[in-house]
Amino acid sequence: MLTAQNNIDMREIEHNDRNSELVSQLVTVWEASVRATHTFLTNAQIEQIREYVPDALRGIEHLVVAFDGAQPVGFMGVDGQRLEMLFLSPDYRGQGLGARLLRDGIANYNVNELTVNEQNPQAFAFYEHMGFHTVSRSELDEQGNPFPILTMRLD
Repeated sequence: MLTAQNNIDMREIEHNDRNSELVSQLVTVWEASVRATHTFLTNAQIEQIREYVPDALRGIEHLVVAFDGAQPVGFMGVDGQRLEMLFLSPDYRGQGLGARLLRDGIANYNVNELTVNEQNPQAFAFYEHMGFHTVSRSELDEQGNPFPILTMRLD
């Protein structure tokens, strides 16, 4: 459980430091986060998406990981000025860590755009609270599945 925001160390992980142990830990964070927030996905769908997560983590331009001690508890991936991923361990949600990661993305990587599943109202509300607004909607996600996606931009 999160003891205090001050104990969380955030740092960008270079491509050559994204070893299999770290990637495995981040996939665990991703899966716990998705199971807690993406209630519209079935177990089979989560397992199918999970197969692509390691390559996404290895390939993303900027990967910022939040550590509580040596344990990764959240991460953000940025490509260009676009937030591609933001996931937190469920025990760390609602305590400011997501906002801290996103503010870091805005300040250090000029993040000004993202997509969010329309069926994830908590994430949508979070991004709206952080100053993003919806500019478009797609009926299908990036893989062509019937999960509506909202594109949001920073005000």
